[in-house]
Amino acid sequence: MSYAQAAASGPKQSPEEDPPANPPSLSRAPPVPEVEHTDDSTSSLIDVDSPHISSVPSTYSSQSVKTDTQATRLEQEASAKEKAEDAKERAKAKASRGSSRIKDNSNNPVVLGNAITVGVLGTVLGIGAYRKWAGGELSWKVVGAWAGVVGLFGVADYYVSTYLFQKYPPKK
Repeated sequence: MSYAQAAASGPKQSPEEDPPANPPSLSRAPPVPEVEHTDDSTSSLIDVDSPHISSVPSTYSSQSVKTDTQATRLEQEASAKEKAEDAKERAKAKASRGSSRIKDNSNNPVVLGNAITVGVLGTVLGIGAYRKWAGGELSWKVVGAWAGVVGLFGVADYYVSTYLFQKYPPKK
């Protein structure tokens, strides 16, 4: 049972309870007019992304791209994907060039000398640092001093390698 049916089945308002200014027929509120529903109200939708109001076709819901903003976003995503693929191809080409340069120069005495020197220096510094740490003598002062020595060695190695590359040029 609805509220309206329950209220209608209850006791009626007597004329004494009714305000004297209102006639008995006006003791209830008038019925609310009903809104007529039609299917035409959804036939034209507003495109909120456009600067002006325009109607869209009735096939709007079946379209894959519904707004200008969505079309722009899809174009930007496609161009970003192309750029990413191009960058990936360039990186692969650069990596293969780098590995081929290493293979081509593997018999160059300057490259071999640098590789051996870096390996030996790293091993000696690692063992020395471990011994200092184990003996409790490793401090930031010692680490800073050895970092300075490694930096000076790097600068000297650069100039020596540049001079030796003039005698033994690398293959490109």
